[in-house]
Amino acid sequence: MAATDYKDYYAVLGVNKTATADDIKKAFRKLARKYHPDVNPGNQDAEARFKEVNEAYEVLSDPEKRQKYDQFGQYWKQAGGGWPGGGSSPNVDFGNFDFSQYGSFDDFINELLGRFGSPGAGPSPGAGRQAYSYRTTPGGPGFGDFGGFGGFGDTATAPTQDSEAAIALTLREAFQGVQKRLNLGNEVIDVRIPPGAKPGSRIRVKGKGPASPYNQQRGDLYLVVNIQPHPFFQFEGDNLVCEVPIAPDEAVLGAQIEIPTPDGSVTMNVPAGVRAGQSLRLRGKGWPNPKGGRSDQIVKIAIASPKELSPQEREYYEKIRAIRSFNPRSQIQSMQL
Repeated sequence: MAATDYKDYYAVLGVNKTATADDIKKAFRKLARKYHPDVNPGNQDAEARFKEVNEAYEVLSDPEKRQKYDQFGQYWKQAGGGWPGGGSSPNVDFGNFDFSQYGSFDDFINELLGRFGSPGAGPSPGAGRQAYSYRTTPGGPGFGDFGGFGGFGDTATAPTQDSEAAIALTLREAFQGVQKRLNLGNEVIDVRIPPGAKPGSRIRVKGKGPASPYNQQRGDLYLVVNIQPHPFFQFEGDNLVCEVPIAPDEAVLGAQIEIPTPDGSVTMNVPAGVRAGQSLRLRGKGWPNPKGGRSDQIVKIAIASPKELSPQEREYYEKIRAIRSFNPRSQIQSMQL
């Protein structure tokens, strides 16, 4: 493995190897906002950086994936960044886990994230089983359907084998639907992902699983959707959730503010006296339902206090403090154990 194959995901996010989960999340959100395609339309360098940041966060935000990545980093370092390809496997104990099975860093990451190989890419050591990872299920009952790919309607006289593989989508791809070209090792297929796929959605591709040893009839391939983290939108059940900061005067007096939604900004009324952490609802602006319609978008309010004030702003804030009758701590004055 060439030394240039390895990617230092800690350096990508600008954190050290002892960073906490919160440190990693903060670094990701900052960089994702900076390089997001919507902020940098047509900028291929920013798009590539955005994908790299997403990949780094997808690995480091998951404790199990992060542990394996750290172990691989130790392996790579012990191997001098050059194994395999001319040296022997380094004598390092990683709990009986053999990293030498991977022909490249990309092979390791693709399997770690459950991703497919790239169509047209040449085979690498170990690629026979790493083109896509799956588990087989004889007969296949128990899987749900998604988006019109059908169910298990036919019962064969001999059991078939179904396979399951993970596929990573951006939030935009999952919202709008997308066609993906997938490399199954000895076959390249095009698969249409319908709009509204959610994390954990299973999409059935008929006849693209492994062949049955009994009758050589192929089972089905089930794609399990993973959605890459987004710096603004998150899922909460069927709804989308976002956090929107407002100024103190907007919280006190109320305001009309612009809120990003998956398909454009809308104007939302913020009621006077809104509290930090209060949730407001944009009906029908959330996630598409495969059967029609959309869920809601939940807007969580955060009150952002300015760190720098002009002399006039400070003067007026001091005047408000001097005449303010409202005591936000009145309910806790008599609190005791």
